[in-house]
Amino acid sequence: MKTEFTPKLFSLIKAGISRETLLKDVMSGVIVGIVALPLAIAFAIASGVSPEKGLITAIVAGIIISVFGGSRVQIGGPTGAFIVIVYGIVQTHGVDGLILATFMAGFIMIGFGLARFGSFLKYIPYSLIVGFTSGIAVIIFSSQVNDFLGLQLTDIPADFLSKWVLYAQYLNQINPFAIAIAVSTVIMTLYFQKLIKLIPGSIVAIILATLCVQLFNIPVTTIESQFGEIPNALSMPNLPSFDLATMKSLIQPAFAIALLGAIESLLSAVVADSMIGGKHRSNIELVAQGAANSASALFGGIPATGAIARTATNVNNGGRTPIAGIVHGVVLLLIMLLFAPLAKLIPLSCLAGILVVVAYHMSEWRQFKSILKGDRMDIIILLTTFFLTVIFDLVIAIQVGIILSSFMFMHRMSRSVEVNNINIEQERVERLFDEETLDVPEGVVLYEINGPLFFGAARQFQHTMTSIPSSSVKTIIMRMRYVPLIDATGYETLKEIISNFQSQGVQVILSGVRDDLVNDFERHKVFQILDRQNVVPNIKQALALIH
Repeated sequence: MKTEFTPKLFSLIKAGISRETLLKDVMSGVIVGIVALPLAIAFAIASGVSPEKGLITAIVAGIIISVFGGSRVQIGGPTGAFIVIVYGIVQTHGVDGLILATFMAGFIMIGFGLARFGSFLKYIPYSLIVGFTSGIAVIIFSSQVNDFLGLQLTDIPADFLSKWVLYAQYLNQINPFAIAIAVSTVIMTLYFQKLIKLIPGSIVAIILATLCVQLFNIPVTTIESQFGEIPNALSMPNLPSFDLATMKSLIQPAFAIALLGAIESLLSAVVADSMIGGKHRSNIELVAQGAANSASALFGGIPATGAIARTATNVNNGGRTPIAGIVHGVVLLLIMLLFAPLAKLIPLSCLAGILVVVAYHMSEWRQFKSILKGDRMDIIILLTTFFLTVIFDLVIAIQVGIILSSFMFMHRMSRSVEVNNINIEQERVERLFDEETLDVPEGVVLYEINGPLFFGAARQFQHTMTSIPSSSVKTIIMRMRYVPLIDATGYETLKEIISNFQSQGVQVILSGVRDDLVNDFERHKVFQILDRQNVVPNIKQALALIH
């Protein structure tokens, strides 16, 4: 399509944006920028990097995604989904390795978009998505226990079980002030907007907690005591030095960032479409997400994607064009330039409370519970992906989940293929197939094949056909009008079956084969085994050929 790779903003500007819509977008962008502030800082800290990297990502990536993306209302930036991957990369390859992996992931995502993979990512099973997002939620929650309880532990292991063993050993060092701040933050984040809708509860919690800590000198860890000053300026674009060996070691995490970012961004765009009744352009969205990630890495940021919660906030506050997302980035830039010295005073227990709420919303426990009541294969994919994410690694979880999903698809497709054996020797004239009346000679066996003849169904097809007692059969008609496709395995199986019957003196006729499949017969050398005249358009011509 002509508009497939046209950013949504460009189309809207060309069509014209009314003044009323523009004002609503500006107001929504200001609100979303304020909402994004604590989240950007919290996601960066939880990912094992300094807080300003979250702000840089929200500013740079957020603006690029809005300018060049395919959604009207998508808000981009760092999200909780990346915490697990980013933390693991930082622990293994350091911050420089993370920046390089993010830069590489950006180009991979651009490749996804240019290859039009946007329309294919929607086929990833919902059970897999719920499995790894629920697993991420558990990991986010466990990563915040240290700051939530005020334990002040350092060198916390990345392993889930080891982390909880360490927590259990230091429960006697709980800081009641930190718990009070964290619990108050959770309550205010969840319920404050029921009182005043326009003011995010998380911002109110941060302001009150920071004031209380400074005024009453409450002994809790703050951003300043943990990380020092927050820079109030963007650095010049730069990439750390690297070589081919470093790139090879980072290709797997880069692909994980790209795949997760692509899935999250398109999920967010779909949710936004349902809220505004719109339709996003998935492929240009992926291109924009890729460009945003590469640009974020150049400025020292972390991975970014579409943020479902911030996108929903944008829609709920009247945002209807990408201008809201641009304003959101500009607001964060102004906050960074003007108020960075104040942001360093935020207590970490307050940010932990905000991330606990994020983990709760990410857990999707209702959907998790619903899938557990469904199909057995969906349950296996859900639980496997969930436990692999929590216990081992998100990259492994996604890889195994996709493999299991592929097997599930093949299993279900093979079950959908039917090979109906109808022995017509007992009744010379019988009403068959859509109430047709056919005069079938004695010694003829008629088969109806329904469904794609691909590698997953080839064994069943071969087993059914080879079980025919050829001693009393003179001719076999395979009716293939409901076979939409045949893959390489299917063709090899078909040729083997035809050769086997012909070696026993049984004539084989193929009826109702689609024209595109007949054209492929030459390429797959079917006509080297079977005479062309034995491939006929319909069943009546097949019977006429026998007569």
